[in-house]
Amino acid sequence: MVNQNSRATLRLLTRSFNPFFHRRRNTALLPSATPYSDFTLGTGFDENCRQLQRNIVRGECKDLSFFNPLRNFLKTKQLGVGITSGIQHKCYGSMAGLVDRNPRFSKLNDDDVRYFEGILGSKSVIQDEEKLIPANTDWMHKYKGYSKLLLQPRSTDQVSEILKYCNSRCLAVVPQGGNTGLVGGSVPVFDEVIISLRSMNNIISLDKVSGILVCEAGCILENIISFLDNEGFIMPLDLGAKGSCQIGGNVSTNAGGLRLVRYGSLHGNVLGVEAVLANGTVLDMLKTLRKDNTGYDLKHLFIGSEGSLGIVTKVSILTPPKLSSVNVALLACKDYSSCQKLLQEAKRKLGEILSAFEFLDSQSMNLVLNHMEGARNPLPMPLHNFYVLIETTGSDESSDKQKLEAFLLGSMENELISDGVLAQDINQASSFWLLRESIPEALMRAGAIYKYDLSLPVEKMYNLVEEMRSRLGNAANVVGYGHLGDGNLHLNISTPRFYHKLSHLCMNGHLSTMAVLVQSMVWD
Repeated sequence: MVNQNSRATLRLLTRSFNPFFHRRRNTALLPSATPYSDFTLGTGFDENCRQLQRNIVRGECKDLSFFNPLRNFLKTKQLGVGITSGIQHKCYGSMAGLVDRNPRFSKLNDDDVRYFEGILGSKSVIQDEEKLIPANTDWMHKYKGYSKLLLQPRSTDQVSEILKYCNSRCLAVVPQGGNTGLVGGSVPVFDEVIISLRSMNNIISLDKVSGILVCEAGCILENIISFLDNEGFIMPLDLGAKGSCQIGGNVSTNAGGLRLVRYGSLHGNVLGVEAVLANGTVLDMLKTLRKDNTGYDLKHLFIGSEGSLGIVTKVSILTPPKLSSVNVALLACKDYSSCQKLLQEAKRKLGEILSAFEFLDSQSMNLVLNHMEGARNPLPMPLHNFYVLIETTGSDESSDKQKLEAFLLGSMENELISDGVLAQDINQASSFWLLRESIPEALMRAGAIYKYDLSLPVEKMYNLVEEMRSRLGNAANVVGYGHLGDGNLHLNISTPRFYHKLSHLCMNGHLSTMAVLVQSMVWD
């Protein structure tokens, strides 16, 4: 087995900065005969990294000491300065040229299509090229697959029949929810059969005493939120992509979202799942008990598995009761240290009513104001270095607002915030959230984006943004924002267009050292 640290390093090493890199091509890496324990930087650098990858896959790298020579070298060279002579036009993280379509997988034929039409009916078997374009392309138009067939099952039994047949025929498949991911995980690499769950969108039940919701995996998150709102409950998960993303995809990617600081991750809120394995076997783990100490809790294997173990078809979720008092404040901070201290004070002074704590830097705010129609900064210009969005949710409107105002006054007196505004109604609160949730779309309108979603210690989170900004200089606009309450940074590197040669973007290879920089920040 490959240990967790080695897996994390493998993911970092295989990160590609080529927008058309096929993410999953590295799954067919060939084994190597000899363990690799040292680096030789220069003309053989690419082959050394390929060798390292093979050994990680085989489990021959039992600890991270194998990475020290490269790490020490890069530290000596100030994390990249001087390594360009050997790898100026190379990206050591890319495996795009190594692996082609696996010949063990069969190719789709007319008999396969007729079989699927017999199961689903012709209307649920999509072959039209125009209709396949959205399913073959990710939301950001960075990744493109070449699937010739999209299937839309309407029940778990149909999913089971499809997978059983594909398994017997050795047809590759890719499950797809709302296809709103930003890393291309739901897009085919080659000609896989796409299995879309959009037709499985029924809410099955809601226990109004316990707040336990059972629904099919194709339910759009925003529809679930609206349904629960009418019933007096809220969804513990909220995302900017809620208008398109599906709950099955949310569970399969273990989406965190805006409310994690209050309600925790989906591992704590999902009570059960129903999933179909690759051979068509249906696993019924759709429990609705908050406490169940019997046997293995297998549902956790599917939360965050990204469809690699099976396709989630139904979900049961614990939903909290809807609270009547919601307050939103947008605050300005002079530096990242003040944002951290503000978070500490918010946890102490707001306690159980704190439901969101988001931050964005001035570059993020500037992008939204320049590229999103109707976006308006409620704080006086010029731009502040950082902005923090705080939301509180409670049951006593008067008490909650008094507590929040006292917190804001104390933070102002202690110079943790430079300015701030408290939303006076739901429309103003929505306009505050628009500033935060519109950043991804604003980035896309600004040009090409290299996106990274990182979980780091809060005190070190923004160091990565500043380091990349100093290394890239004027070559790119480095933007940082995210969920400060749970240590999740969205690092975005915005450029006018995508570059096939990494060295052009990275000023002679500096961006290729980001993986090492992240590791160093965590290790040190």
